[in-house]
Amino acid sequence: MRFQTKTIHAGVDKDSAFNSVITPLYQTSTFRFEEIGVTKGYDYTRTSNPTRRALEENLSALEGGFGASAVATGMAAITTTLHLFKSGDHIICTHDCYGGTERLLRTYRDLFGIQISFVDMSDLSTVETAITSHTRALWIETPSNPLLNILDIEALSSIAHRHGALSIVDNTFLSPYFQRPFELGADLIVHSTTKYLNGHSDVVGGAVISRTRELAERIQWLTNCLGQGASPFDCWLVLRGIKTLAPRMKEHERNAHAVAEYLARHPHVARVFYPGLSSHPQHELARRQQRGFGGMVSFEVRGSLRDVYHILRSTRVFALAESLGGVESLIEHPASMSHASMDPEARERAGINERVIRLSVGTEDVNDLIEDLERALRFSSITKEESTLQTTPVLS
Repeated sequence: MRFQTKTIHAGVDKDSAFNSVITPLYQTSTFRFEEIGVTKGYDYTRTSNPTRRALEENLSALEGGFGASAVATGMAAITTTLHLFKSGDHIICTHDCYGGTERLLRTYRDLFGIQISFVDMSDLSTVETAITSHTRALWIETPSNPLLNILDIEALSSIAHRHGALSIVDNTFLSPYFQRPFELGADLIVHSTTKYLNGHSDVVGGAVISRTRELAERIQWLTNCLGQGASPFDCWLVLRGIKTLAPRMKEHERNAHAVAEYLARHPHVARVFYPGLSSHPQHELARRQQRGFGGMVSFEVRGSLRDVYHILRSTRVFALAESLGGVESLIEHPASMSHASMDPEARERAGINERVIRLSVGTEDVNDLIEDLERALRFSSITKEESTLQTTPVLS
């Protein structure tokens, strides 16, 4: 089956009793045994559940992996994966990753002695220099959040394997519709299924997809052991969302490209971060390893922090909110929201300054989106008073 057909049909046929077209919601904690030691494949939902299994089979088919584990959140996917490592192991991670990823990696460093290096992974020589005899994984987030830097998955995976390490790719921003890391040498793929895979902002979830049987079995064991499995209803919602993944991603990209081009021409915008623009420094790499450029756009305001706050509080279609990947457009301020938990000095070194705004471009009419931004970018409407926007960091 081709990709769009897989989104609708892969893994969903679970009802042998009534032949329902849609996967049933098996909202049960436990399953009756046929006989002592004999089941119909399921005994307890923490371990496995038919609805969860349907989602896992679907995700594995879309990414081209051996197996998948659906977990409670995107952070649960990262947590489960980190349990592959022990004290003294070394992980190299991109320096401009999602703030929650950076926070969790620092936590594992402090609590469990897992060594972490945050480096500019676009510089392959820097990665090579950072590798030690204890390096066990390269953590690759591409495009990065929120600066949309592109990393060479194939080259980084080759480096990892040459040193006996795993290549782990966070594929949340593009989904398997636009990027398939296993084809470029990755060993594990993590997702926040909350985002584009679900696409409707009505559930939180995560997933870890494995390229090999050995990794798939280990991740499944850890998911059960740690109690990280996603609930049946959440899995059902994500599975429903995936059915429209292909047409949604096309519209997200179409709108995002138009918004990025508009912002690139605006006098109040200093820089636009969108790999689909030919001006993006890794545009050619993105064209080579991706099937599209996605629906995320970030930009740096040419102005003061008060100007930034004015923009954030002035949009009507773009909602000021955390998260991304839903059909509705969102606007957020990484420095005080999604990346507030990141070490401030590390955040500045990565280029995530207080003038950067991140957009999750939805599937609304693109003319409404551009008109909304145009209103917000009219600095003449800024009052003389200090902005009253809430500036307390949101540690999400």
